[in-house]
Amino acid sequence: MSNKIYPIGIQNFEKLRKEGYYYVDKTALIYRLVKSGSYYFLSRPRRFGKSLLLSTLKAYFQGEKELFEGLAIEALEKDWVRRPVLHLDLNIGKYDAPDSLDKILNEALMKWEIIYGTGVGESTLALRFKGVVERACMQSGERVAILVDEYDKPLLQAIGNEELQREYRNTLKPFYGVLKTMDGCIKFALLTGVTKFGKVSVFSDLNNLEDLSMWNEYVELCGISNRELHSHFEEDLHEFAKARNMTYKELCAKLKEWYDGYHFVENTEGIYNPFSLLNALKRREINSYWFETGTPTYLVELLKRNHYDLERMANEETSSDVLNSIYGDDQPIPVIFQSGYLTIKGYDKEFGLYRLGFPNKEVEEGFISFLVPYYTRFNKIEAPFEIQKFVREIRAGQPDAFFKRLQSFFADTPYEVASDLERHYQNVLFIVFKLVGFYTETEYRTSEGRVDLVVKTADYIYVMEFKLNGTAEEALQQIDDKRYALPFETDSRKLFKIGVNFSAKTRNIEQWIVIPEK
Repeated sequence: MSNKIYPIGIQNFEKLRKEGYYYVDKTALIYRLVKSGSYYFLSRPRRFGKSLLLSTLKAYFQGEKELFEGLAIEALEKDWVRRPVLHLDLNIGKYDAPDSLDKILNEALMKWEIIYGTGVGESTLALRFKGVVERACMQSGERVAILVDEYDKPLLQAIGNEELQREYRNTLKPFYGVLKTMDGCIKFALLTGVTKFGKVSVFSDLNNLEDLSMWNEYVELCGISNRELHSHFEEDLHEFAKARNMTYKELCAKLKEWYDGYHFVENTEGIYNPFSLLNALKRREINSYWFETGTPTYLVELLKRNHYDLERMANEETSSDVLNSIYGDDQPIPVIFQSGYLTIKGYDKEFGLYRLGFPNKEVEEGFISFLVPYYTRFNKIEAPFEIQKFVREIRAGQPDAFFKRLQSFFADTPYEVASDLERHYQNVLFIVFKLVGFYTETEYRTSEGRVDLVVKTADYIYVMEFKLNGTAEEALQQIDDKRYALPFETDSRKLFKIGVNFSAKTRNIEQWIVIPEK
């Protein structure tokens, strides 16, 4: 029986090693990283091991050789040098006021100044940081390592508040600018976060900062690969399968479906979300764990402000320039991708285009469910029960009951969406039918001239066409004229043709007509 202690939520390398938590050895990659460059940025989704990576680097730069006993780096590193480490964790703060960031930075600087002293005339946060770096280097005789965890947390929390974002940018621009001006005193610097933000000197001025996020060489730096899963957790997998009365093959397929699928570089093996995977292994249960630990409210703000077409998320195409681009208020794709809600699903080498999509079932189902309260009048407690009722009505062949319930999803549509009512209407339909699709088989339109939606259950097939400011009769006529139901005429299941009209005036479904066939 496996006796592993899974390091769920453990972000401190010393604690992990001293208290017997299991560690998937990343130190060979860490050694390569340190020896081949100086300034790095790494974007990975939350709960992907970024904090543990920085803690491991901190232990390494502090020369704590005993913590690395038995790991790959023990044989690789011949000269364990103890150097000053300035570790800044911005994940600990709540950034909702202009001075919130100043307080966090000031607290960090005060701790460093107790060790390395203060300087005359260091009146700003940036000047104090510069002074600490310089004195740490001079006093120790070794260049400094700088590690910044979740560098973008203040900016993410301030999305939608332009004034607050401006305050934070004005603070961070000179503060991070120290990394460039003090190059002679810095041995190594790594900043981690979710996404890139423009107008911050880290990316607009510090041109020697290497972005590891889409480097093939460091795909396994955070997360767990399929190779690592089977080399480290093979016994656990067999025990898991037995506990759930599944075959080993069935379990592996299920784990892959739910937690694998993160592709940060084209044509590379998928990476498992480590937090979700380890939780599943520990509890012997496949469930949604990632969304239990946080909600991407900043992402919803981006999507809504840009009137983003949610259906595009299932099959977005973009270029490497966009994926690597600095965040901008008018471009949500980089932050959606870098936050981990989309990943690379395919690559067209000829045109240099990436096809994006949800990485796995946990992300897709969790994220779509999370959107419901933001696009409908139902809260997160009510929404699952409403979806359950939708599915039951579809399975029971009750389309009229289904559409009456759907009307309630559009009730009280806010006036602020009136400027792009069609997009709002499309997004609500996408959310509802995507959630229904987790329990039934759904097909969305794939090109112009294709039916809007087909829903299939064990006993019924629904062919639906939607109109905005038209008529339900026109929608039905299009189904007949373009023979959308033809592919299902020989199917033994009962077929319903449904025409639906949505009214801009009432901001709701105005009429639907159901025609049962055979």
